[in-house]
Amino acid sequence: MSGIEQVLVVERSVLDNVGSFQGISLTVDHYLDAFFTPGTLRFMPRDQAEQDPTHKQIIPYVLITDGDRFVTYVRGKRAGEQRLVGYRSLGIGGHINPADDLPLFSADYREAYRAAVEREVAEEVVVNGTHTDRIVALLNDDSTEVGSVHLGVVHYWRVPELDVRKREQMITQLSPMTGAELVAVRDTFETWSQLCLDHLEALARTTGSRLSSGV
Repeated sequence: MSGIEQVLVVERSVLDNVGSFQGISLTVDHYLDAFFTPGTLRFMPRDQAEQDPTHKQIIPYVLITDGDRFVTYVRGKRAGEQRLVGYRSLGIGGHINPADDLPLFSADYREAYRAAVEREVAEEVVVNGTHTDRIVALLNDDSTEVGSVHLGVVHYWRVPELDVRKREQMITQLSPMTGAELVAVRDTFETWSQLCLDHLEALARTTGSRLSSGV
């Protein structure tokens, strides 16, 4: 049992009760207050979660920008989600595991989630310098097999300089791109990134969730 990956999930019914949506939602506190109520989140074996649309795997999706350019990369063959291999992405992050010590029944679970996001990003890339962190959107795409079992939490990391290098082997072709450059190759991006691209200006303007204060 110790070799089975456990991932953080929320029941689909919780999303439905708050108000299910297709695509992107900028009303983040409305949903996060429900998801992060102690006892709502739990861990599930990943192989089970990937086949169970009655639960949504919580995926931090971190956009890293200096205000003019964004970090992008192509998911290589070593990516954990094989269905996304070959697509370009704006989001850094991944599943949250029990090793992240998320205290689901404790009063400080929100802070623990933020710490888990920091660790997830650090496993994939090296971000030199300081950054601020805001949760600016949620992503839900029930139109695809991958999307039906995942829920994205979009973090907006603002850095003074876009000094980022890869650490994880699944990240290939890491490069900064301007908004205009991103739009020009929109069709090469995975669905969640396309949704973010379509709302980049709004994401930059939003003040973000109180779940994620400045780091």
